Amino acid sequence: MQSKTYVDNRKLGLGAKAKAFLELTKMRLTSFVAFSAVFGFAIAAAGTASWIQLLIVGLAGFMITGGANALNQLFEKDLDAKMTRTAARPMPEGRLTDGETLIFALLLGIGGVGLLGYFFNLPAALLGIIGYLSYAFVYTPMKQMTPFAVFVGAIPGALPPMIGWVAFTGALTSGGWLLFAFQFFWQFPHFWAIAWLMDDDYKLAGFRMLPTASGRSKRSARLVLAYSLCLAIMAWFPYRMEMVEFYGMLGLVSIGLLFSVPALMLFRQPDNLKNARYLLFASFFYLPLMQLIFWLS
Repeated sequence: MQSKTYVDNRKLGLGAKAKAFLELTKMRLTSFVAFSAVFGFAIAAAGTASWIQLLIVGLAGFMITGGANALNQLFEKDLDAKMTRTAARPMPEGRLTDGETLIFALLLGIGGVGLLGYFFNLPAALLGIIGYLSYAFVYTPMKQMTPFAVFVGAIPGALPPMIGWVAFTGALTSGGWLLFAFQFFWQFPHFWAIAWLMDDDYKLAGFRMLPTASGRSKRSARLVLAYSLCLAIMAWFPYRMEMVEFYGMLGLVSIGLLFSVPALMLFRQPDNLKNARYLLFASFFYLPLMQLIFWLS
């Protein structure tokens, strides 16, 4: 098996190699996360940020997240080979060697942290290191051990807007923590919706991603609904902290309640996978809408 992987890898052209490296970063998801760092910087700057600064913050966020994703796929290559959703990734297919992936992941991580430290400040760089290491070395191995892994994984997933905030302010102030909290709570219904749809596939690799051991149950769906409703309740805090106006608070409450509708549907009918799809679809709209409300108000 090893010799076949080696031969196939050597036959790849530069274009195919480049495509495989890009796949390691999970480009669409990572771009989504990188924009959250740009969002955090822009909110902290309150209209004073330059396009160059925003570009550097976004690039740093992309590199750190992409590097962590590459390490994740290196560590889970054998598990990914067992799942339909991930069997065609570069590592299970042998399109990249372990060494190539490791070097790529380290270069991205070090480069992203370096950008934050050189162009902005040490606290932002340290947060980048925490996000990179906690995702690759804490969340990744925990996925086979306990559903609590989703909670752990939500921490590095929520750091980008805080990193953006700290890159501008140089300090972990209340505004950065609030942006972290919104993205942190959003991740639970988002990832649990994915886990609901992919539970059978995840079981093939031994991943325990749903919130309770009862699986696709009302008990699990109750937690999904609770975290969704938290987003509506949290809308009061940015208003209290004068980060948004009153209409901004109403907007945050509204999208939080709308986001909770498919979660309620899932609670009422946990066996209906369409409800999980609706929730996942709603999650893709909630985050950019939330960011837009902060931006405009």
